[in-house]
Amino acid sequence: MSLKENVEFVKKELDSEEKFLESFVKVERFYKKNKKILLAGVVALVVGVSGYSIKNYVNAQNKAQSNIAFTQFLNDNNNEAALATLKDTNTRLYNVALYIKSKNSPTADVVNDKYLGTLVAYKKAIEEKNIEQLNTLSMQKDFLLKEFALFNKALILTQEGEYSQAKQTLQLIQKDSQVSDLVALLNHYLLTK
Repeated sequence: MSLKENVEFVKKELDSEEKFLESFVKVERFYKKNKKILLAGVVALVVGVSGYSIKNYVNAQNKAQSNIAFTQFLNDNNNEAALATLKDTNTRLYNVALYIKSKNSPTADVVNDKYLGTLVAYKKAIEEKNIEQLNTLSMQKDFLLKEFALFNKALILTQEGEYSQAKQTLQLIQKDSQVSDLVALLNHYLLTK
């Protein structure tokens, strides 16, 4: 190598070291300038991750406790300690337990859970042959037994001799419904009426 090439090589090396030191100084200045903000961000991140982990742990423990308490309640419906645990850890299971406990009593229609309340109302409407209540339940968008409510409404209308209304009600049930076999049987009966 010639002397000229050596000088060029040294210049390039010095330029690259100078750029490295310059960028290091810029990072150091940025750190000194924003030290509190960076520290607060790291602390917030650590607190957030810790809080999320603790919340998940507590939820898992509550779920385990409520499942154990519900099993204990199913074995003994008079277990007040299990009911208290359910009330503290899982309100939906607590409502189910209250429903199970009071299903044969007159207070069974006072249920705090949305789905259990509609099921109790459905059962009550069937027992009372209340067409208006069945109609109201079948119009609810998220009612679980919509087709069964419509079918029972048609069945009650058939028993009352209102065959044309029963046919119209059966037409509201979709062909791929779970009650389609029952609908076909009732339609077959209604052909003669």
